[in-house]
Amino acid sequence: MGLSNNDVLKKLRVALKLRDDDIIKICKLVDFNIGKSELGALFRKEDHPKYMECGDQFLRNFLNGLVIHLRGPMPKKPVDKKKK
Repeated sequence: MGLSNNDVLKKLRVALKLRDDDIIKICKLVDFNIGKSELGALFRKEDHPKYMECGDQFLRNFLNGLVIHLRGPMPKKPVDKKKK
């Protein structure tokens, strides 16, 4: 059995030494808002009553925000006036 999205998120959090505030800021870089309580539910054990499964959409947005956080925003390409 492979890793769940929650496992991937937990491993990235530990490897990059991210706190809850850091993860919230990273998500805001791609206009994806999440609260601390929702985030805390993602890091709980599966048998906990308040556990929440990390969906593909959240993980995708977090990874896209992480790219911006680590590399910076993508530079805008200059407009080529000849191609009109």
